[in-house]
Amino acid sequence: MTTPQQSLVRAAARNNAEWCAAMCRAHGVAGEFGGEAWAAAGRAPLYHPDTVTLEPGADPDALVARIDMGSPGASVKDSFADLDLTGARFRVLFEAQWIHRPAGAAALARAPEPPDLAWDLVGDPETLRAWALAWDGGAGNADLFRDGLLDDPETVVIVGRSGDGRVVTGAVAGRSEHVVGVSNVFGRDGGPGAAWPLVLHALDRLFPTLPVVGYETGADLETALRHGFEPLGPLRVWLHGG
Repeated sequence: MTTPQQSLVRAAARNNAEWCAAMCRAHGVAGEFGGEAWAAAGRAPLYHPDTVTLEPGADPDALVARIDMGSPGASVKDSFADLDLTGARFRVLFEAQWIHRPAGAAALARAPEPPDLAWDLVGDPETLRAWALAWDGGAGNADLFRDGLLDDPETVVIVGRSGDGRVVTGAVAGRSEHVVGVSNVFGRDGGPGAAWPLVLHALDRLFPTLPVVGYETGADLETALRHGFEPLGPLRVWLHGG
């Protein structure tokens, strides 16, 4: 029997896999959905797994067989934290929690939008570049977000600007059939805690009937829970070698 919470975890895992697939397409990497998992045909972009499980109890051998093991950095998002990949020389990179915020909660209990910030959707390469540079904070990975993302009909990039026009906060949202997933939440001043009010404000207006899902860990998880999210269940990311 599938509980509402288990259904939400499946929906969150599927949504996350769809976002990984969109990011891969923007980098020219194909991917394929199967019954148990989505898998990229080659190495996925930085910070993104090569495969995401969609159902609990996935076959570890079949999963590993779908991954490009010919170059370093193979990774698996174990959406239900129920795999043991140590026999294939994977180690746990990190653990996290799926999170969920019911539809309508942003309208009922959100913090007010900061009065000195205005939000919009990124719609052109120049704005995407400015958003990526703000997200990156000088780490040298801004090229991760490529122009092809702007052509994906289910992906939106939320940008928040200060009164002088600077990009100071933002997030990525991806719409699925039953949920909207949010990731890459950042605030240049104050971190995710400063970003969530604006991001939730935007999501409430863009997708008022869809629950919001995602995953976080550590202090970022605590911050999300303070902004009305609830934990759904654990996930793990496995990395090959090391």
